[in-house]
Amino acid sequence: MDTRHMRYFVALAETLHFGHAAARVNMSQPPFSRQISAIEKRLGVRLVERNSRNVALTPAGQHFLADCRAVLERFDAACRDVQLVASGMKGELKLGFMMHAAHSVIPALVRLYSEARPDVRLILEERIPTDIEEMLTEGLLDAAVTFGGGPASHLRTLLLARDRLCLIVPSGHTLAKAEGIGPQDLAGEKLIAAPATVAPTLRSGIGLYCAAGGVIPHYAFEPRLQHTIIRLVQEGLGVALIPQSLCSDLAEGVVARAIEDAPGFDVVLCALRTAKNPAVPELFEVAARAIRDPAPNPSPQKGGA
Repeated sequence: MDTRHMRYFVALAETLHFGHAAARVNMSQPPFSRQISAIEKRLGVRLVERNSRNVALTPAGQHFLADCRAVLERFDAACRDVQLVASGMKGELKLGFMMHAAHSVIPALVRLYSEARPDVRLILEERIPTDIEEMLTEGLLDAAVTFGGGPASHLRTLLLARDRLCLIVPSGHTLAKAEGIGPQDLAGEKLIAAPATVAPTLRSGIGLYCAAGGVIPHYAFEPRLQHTIIRLVQEGLGVALIPQSLCSDLAEGVVARAIEDAPGFDVVLCALRTAKNPAVPELFEVAARAIRDPAPNPSPQKGGA
């Protein structure tokens, strides 16, 4: 027996008429009647009582009807689901992102994608930039929001935003109220920054900015996470150059200051060109729509945090 036989029986059970049931499944009555008899013979159970006037289900037939309906419902759902997954309408998508992207592009992107694909389970992975690159290559992420790098033929990328560095200092620092801050103002300051092995784009931007003013940066501490950097600045252990997108949600006692000729860097959505997850293309389409209606990008504070 297979699902085809179950559909024959359900048609008969719901119509209690061999002719009507046969028509429902696009068969003539004689072969349909033989199919029902074959089902009963295969099961060794009488499912219907029939005479020249009436057809009625036996107790076994009533129970079999309920089970057939349940099986067919699950089978039909499985067929629908596999088609939805293949079209990217259902399934799951693993999206990696840098921490500071959660303060800029990620909220709108997640909201818009969830509205467009409510049956796709979006798995969010907050990671450092170097981990994101590795996880994409290994197929542990389907897509990611990270820093844009040089040309990469193996990646599909979409520019989401441009971020810039801003300076954060303790509220009692001499630069907390300064205007026109340049790289020369960082001479002799203890800098706190993520190491190049964690965030090479940020570290390179900081180094080039200092070099433009003839300053050799002194890195006092090198934590991996931007939130840790902010907390260390709060404790008065140094100053830091961090993405502007983080400057709208600083700890108490930390002040963000705009800097002259602030280095900028791209924030991109990327995925392997060979990505097999059919949910990825719609993510790029949603991201393109988000660019056309971006969330406001907060500016660094001019006063205390």
